[in-house]
Order: sequence, then structure tokens, then C-alpha cells
Amino acid sequence: MTGKDRYAQIEIPAQLGEVLEAAQAQAAARSRRTSRWRWFGSSAAALIACLLVLNIPGVASALSQVPVVGNLVKVLQFGTGGERTDGAAVSTVTSENTIRIVFGQEGEAAASAPSYTVDQREGPKRLIFTFNGVRRFDYGALEQDLLASPLVSDVYRNIILDDSAMRFVVELKEGTRHTLTEYSNPGTLELKLTAEGKAAPPKEIYYVRSEGMPQGESLAILEEIYLDDDVTFLRTTSGNFAAVIGGFSTREEAEQKLAAISGRENYAGDLFVDSWLSNGHPE
Repeated sequence: MTGKDRYAQIEIPAQLGEVLEAAQAQAAARSRRTSRWRWFGSSAAALIACLLVLNIPGVASALSQVPVVGNLVKVLQFGTGGERTDGAAVSTVTSENTIRIVFGQEGEAAASAPSYTVDQREGPKRLIFTFNGVRRFDYGALEQDLLASPLVSDVYRNIILDDSAMRFVVELKEGTRHTLTEYSNPGTLELKLTAEGKAAPPKEIYYVRSEGMPQGESLAILEEIYLDDDVTFLRTTSGNFAAVIGGFSTREEAEQKLAAISGRENYAGDLFVDSWLSNGHPE
């Protein structure tokens, strides 16, 4: 499907008319100034309209799939992207609350990002980055750069039984909004963080989880066992790590999930139901 076809299929929300009318009103007000400021005012109004439209749910997602001129590939909050590769190197560049993850290939800048997945989870709010086809990266430097942001509360690595993949978790402080932007030439994934100023009230979340254990191969094996159950890994309050499944709103839902898992022939009896606040951690 071409970019034109994708653009034609974008569903226009009801708010869009109000956004455009507001932008036009701003442009008209500025048009009474000098010709130089008239051009500037119209451009500013158009920019405001674009920014507002991008914050309407559904529109930002649709527009991110439309090809644009330049090196911008897509804008997202979570999802997948990049291209299949092998032997990519990873480095980071930071500026205030913007972290750019830059990819290299054979000693030079890579034309595109390697295949990646970014997952967003709650309890606490966190982003799970997985890069495939990556063999060389300084994780210590990446962690240090991410933790330098005042909007990041924790960063930790997840072990994967694949020497060509890497995964790390970025926990965000309450009231933090994030935007991910993929670029090409050079291949880059940019994480931009902004403070909303208001955090949502915490709520209790229920999980099926394992006991806490040190980071290592044992956790990676649990991922292989419970891969189809959408398992993720959290740092506990004691500094260990736990495999967690779900994020249910009621204990009954979590109990039902555990019952389904425990009915399997190869279940080892290593999981139980637990809960904690959406801005907290398991013990």
C-alpha cells in the first residue's frame, strides 16, 4: 500500500474540525499585521494545528505511517519498527530529556535501525525495549545516559537466550509522557520525555508472578516457558527480579489465568497471584 493510500484511509475524528477552525482564526488575526508577520503567523497557526492533531488519539498513529520527506521514519508510543540486520552496534546521545539511541554497522553509521519492539506496561509505568540483530553495545553507558534524565526512575537489563538480541527496561516517573521517533540515515530511535505535571491516582493491579531471583539464565528460561503468556520481568523492592504475567484489574482474573497455566502438563508450580499499586513494585 502506498503512502497516498494510507493517507486516504485515515479516519478523521470529530475534534479535527475544531482544531482547524482554531488554527484558521489565529492565522486570520495575524494577517492584519505586516506582510512579514502575516506569513509567520499563518505558519505558526499551521504548526499549532499539526501539533494539536497529533495529540488526538488515532490520528497520530495513522499519520505516523505516512512517508514524509527527510529522515523521519515513524512516530509512536509503543510498537515495532526497524529492519532486519545483524551485527549492529549501539550508542547513545543525550540532551536534557531526549535520549537518542544511535545504531552503527561495521564501524559506520547504520542507514536504519535494526528490528525492534517497544512495549509499554503499567505497575509501574515502563517501556521495554528489545533490539534484534545487535551484537555490540555498551550497556553501562546506555544505562548511565538514561538515568541522567530526572524523568527516569530506573533502568535495568533483561537477559535473553539470544546473543544477537538485547533488552532493557526503562521505568518512568509518575506523570511522565513519552514519544518515540524512528529515523534513518543514520538509523536512530529517539526517546523524548516530558513532565505532564499530574500523575494518575494509583490503583491496585493483580499479576501472576514468580518468586524474586537474581538476574540471569533462570529468568530467561522462564521467558521461554511462558512466552505465549506475554511474560515480562520486573525489579522487586529487594533488588531481585520476578517474572510477571498479566496486569489484571481483579484478583479473580489473575486466579483464572493461574488456573489455566497450572492445568498444563509441564507446569512446575512456580507461580502465584500477587498484587501491588500501579506506581509500585512487587516485593
